[in-house]
Amino acid sequence: MSIVAEFSVRSDDFALCHSLTEAPHMIVEIEQVVATMENKVMPYFWVSGGDHAEFEEALQNDGSVTGVARIDRADDAILYRAEWTKNVETIVYAYVELGATIMDAVGRDRYWELRMRFDDREALSQFEDYCKENRISFELNQLQEQEQPMASAQYDLTTKQRETLVTALEEGYYEVPQRISMSELADDMGVSQQALSKRFHAAHRNLITSTLTFTHPDDQ
Repeated sequence: MSIVAEFSVRSDDFALCHSLTEAPHMIVEIEQVVATMENKVMPYFWVSGGDHAEFEEALQNDGSVTGVARIDRADDAILYRAEWTKNVETIVYAYVELGATIMDAVGRDRYWELRMRFDDREALSQFEDYCKENRISFELNQLQEQEQPMASAQYDLTTKQRETLVTALEEGYYEVPQRISMSELADDMGVSQQALSKRFHAAHRNLITSTLTFTHPDDQ
């Protein structure tokens, strides 16, 4: 049974500490992590919320990443690709050695909020032991055992997608006229407008597919 762990970790124990400290108004959201044949770990991350020039200048002196490249831009957010250096030991160990999956990772100022999936409790325990041995402090906020890969399985929604839709409903995003805009909702939820838009798109697609369409048995 897989385990989803949500925890907070100081940026100086994880990644981009220098960049986040020098540009404290920026929000960094990891979109994807790729491990290469050489066991190098390459993250793709969106950055938004402030002065991109200031952030990019700080990136040049950030010892946790190398080979930074701009990939895309959407509104006020920029997508970067980089390579984590050996300084980012925790995530390299979890991703390469334990096969853990980063589900969400949001960094701002001096802290990261991480949500990771481990195959079982043994893998999570090995990760915790590794952090203790290497004096990497983190605060475990929540543990959730998942009997199936998706929460809200009836509608094929992830936990994060469901939380986003429910929060939007409660805050009046779907009312006419709207009581809250997407940018305001994104600020309240602590994510970029780009990330929130992607969550809405995925959640709406899954809801429509699971409730308004069907597959005939002969088509399977």
